[in-house]
Amino acid sequence: MLAVVKIAGKQYKVTLGDTIVVDHIDGDVGMNQSFTDVYLVKDDKSIKIGTPTVKGYSVVANISRQLKGEKIHVRRYKSKVRYRKHIGFRPHLTELTVEKIKNA
Repeated sequence: MLAVVKIAGKQYKVTLGDTIVVDHIDGDVGMNQSFTDVYLVKDDKSIKIGTPTVKGYSVVANISRQLKGEKIHVRRYKSKVRYRKHIGFRPHLTELTVEKIKNA
């Protein structure tokens, strides 16, 4: 079974058992999260497309771990005035494991 679901403002294509990395979601490791914004559901026999969401379906995912992404370097420079500035940023991310795509 395949679903397109909205998690933290972005859309992800997921199947059962998938592990995806999304923007930070509050919660402890091992906690289940339910996402009800399901835009498409495909099983062996049919495809259901929502307008805008498929009614009654939800995706249940388990928080596998909380992590930080790769460092992004930001540099600013102004010519002729010896101005240079450098900062770094590491985004907080959450790794989710899809457990169920269920029809409520």
